[in-house]
Amino acid sequence: MKGEGKVFFLKSRMKWIGLLGLVLSAFSLLVHFLLAGFTDDSISDYSIPVTLFSWRPVFDNPRFNRHTPLYRRLWGPTRHVESLLPYAIPRGYHSDPPARTNGFVFVRIQGGFHEIRNSIPDVVAVSRLLNATLVIPEIQSTTSSKGISSQFKSFAYLYNEEHFMASLANDVRVVKTLPKNLKWARRKKQIPSFKVSYGSSPYYYLHHVLPVLIKHSVVELVVPHGGCLQAILPTNLEEYQRLRCRVAFHALQFRKEVQELSTKVLQRLRPLGRPFIAYDPGMTREALAYHGCAELFQDVHTELIQHKRAWMIKRGIVKGKLSVDSAEQRLQGLCPLMPEEVGILLRAYGYSWDTIIYVAGGEVFGGQRTLIPLHGMFENVVDRTSLSTGWELAKMYGRESKHKDIRPKTPPSVEEETKHDSLKSIRQRPQPLPPPPARPKYYNIEGWWGWVAESDNEPENTVIELRTNAHKLLWEAIDYVVSVEADVFVPGFDRDGKGHPSFASLVMGHRLYQSASAKTFRPDRKQTAMLLEEIRDHMYEANHTWIASVRKLLKRSILEGLVESSKRSKTFSFLSHPVPECSCIRRGDRVSNVSLIEADLGVTHRCPQGMDGVVRSKDNKNAEREEDLDEEDLSSSGFFFGHKESGGSSNSNNETVNSEANNKEEGQLEDQEELEGGER
Repeated sequence: MKGEGKVFFLKSRMKWIGLLGLVLSAFSLLVHFLLAGFTDDSISDYSIPVTLFSWRPVFDNPRFNRHTPLYRRLWGPTRHVESLLPYAIPRGYHSDPPARTNGFVFVRIQGGFHEIRNSIPDVVAVSRLLNATLVIPEIQSTTSSKGISSQFKSFAYLYNEEHFMASLANDVRVVKTLPKNLKWARRKKQIPSFKVSYGSSPYYYLHHVLPVLIKHSVVELVVPHGGCLQAILPTNLEEYQRLRCRVAFHALQFRKEVQELSTKVLQRLRPLGRPFIAYDPGMTREALAYHGCAELFQDVHTELIQHKRAWMIKRGIVKGKLSVDSAEQRLQGLCPLMPEEVGILLRAYGYSWDTIIYVAGGEVFGGQRTLIPLHGMFENVVDRTSLSTGWELAKMYGRESKHKDIRPKTPPSVEEETKHDSLKSIRQRPQPLPPPPARPKYYNIEGWWGWVAESDNEPENTVIELRTNAHKLLWEAIDYVVSVEADVFVPGFDRDGKGHPSFASLVMGHRLYQSASAKTFRPDRKQTAMLLEEIRDHMYEANHTWIASVRKLLKRSILEGLVESSKRSKTFSFLSHPVPECSCIRRGDRVSNVSLIEADLGVTHRCPQGMDGVVRSKDNKNAEREEDLDEEDLSSSGFFFGHKESGGSSNSNNETVNSEANNKEEGQLEDQEELEGGER
């Protein structure tokens, strides 16, 4: 009896354990289904304490010496323009906006990130010019019809509305919406509308728009191309240039979620306090098509670029022929520098294989395949996707609903099935076959097209693609912040798909305003293409003479490229070169620096006493000189394409000796560099 009782007890215990396991399994499945259903419709605000992202930096030596001439040459500030400080405050009489204005200006802005950012300062300046009340601009790419989060509407999807309005309180009256009566009239399309061309003159607004505004108390401006006011204004309107600077560099602040993620990306980019390079390839399908660079690719991408160029010609965007010699365009400096070419230039200049390079600017046409050579030359090539998590990006997007066009189709009703069966039973005359379905358009999240068109028109965007286009604005906002704050910035191309200054141009303009001495390369693409053509057959076996030529070219591009941009880019976009209108010269600096800024950049205004900052003493000038010329020692340059080699103290010793030799040679040349730099 005791044995039977023991067996019964064991069996009942096993049953209870099994029942408990089933209950826990069911509860676990229920929780998983609830979480899956919740995150399918929207994104939870849950965040884990430890952030995991894909990039793990690899360095040859964790110690990084910042006190060598080599470091100052690669990463140090440009001393000749260090006296240039941002100064966008009004310099003459500046009245506050009146309580009663001529009416309301409602603006709809079309285009991508750089077009939006270029347009907003213009519409603010136009509103002040017309003595009008500005309604917060509507960004067409971020309207609710694009399937984005309802938490953020239009302008607020990208920028901080409250900060924008508060920053401009002394310049322009800004309101969030039109009054109810005018809002109703706009919905009925009963208010006058102007489709503004790129770079319209003040005369156009004063003689065409202003009379209509006074008559109807409201006008609508449609800005399709980015930038609705001419870049260079008459001298009597110089205060409007400084207003543009106040808008672009102070009032336009990204919304909180975008700013927070940008700050996190910047923190992750600087492990162990190392500097980094931001590189914008500028390789968009539109830019390549506009400038006739299709043959840079020898695959399906050539067809895609040519199709886009034909579409542009048909609509009058491009005036040239369909077939263009891309090799000749490249030699003329009209095509982007390929990532492989930029990598070779940077290695030739002296940046080591473990340099951190952040790829910015949104779309890279051709996808990651075009970046493979750059990854081969530099170990730490990253972008926003490798420095952030899906949760962080989703939190930035906000709660987004499901798309109607991706939900499964409902099965046919019983009546439809009965009707279909009855039609099949009736003998009918043979009918012609329906036309084949349209070829699907495959869209890659990286931004390049894998679709070969079969018609003259570009395919219509799906809701998913419209949502992705809105997300791209946020991606480029992160890239913009990172690029402005980078230790070094390198543009691959500075023109967009309409021939206007692009994302890279706005970044360079912001860096020039905020920190003029930050190292920004502006290489002459024509001279660069000629140098690269010399070693086209042996690109990875360059000799010392060629390397020295590249170093001189890049060093000259820092200052000469800055002067050239004032002639080339500023005529199209003021924000790409906001000097001298929005800058001043720090008092007490050396005469050579001041004369250079005055002669080449046209800056003559002295900063107020409160902005003098710290003036460097003559005792420290030898330690802070700028390296503007090429060093003669190229003893280790033959290995500038080498990668990390394994083990061996001898290898480490050789690197130390080479580093010491380079630093010694750099120090010996500082006097000559300073003298020649001062004579410029």
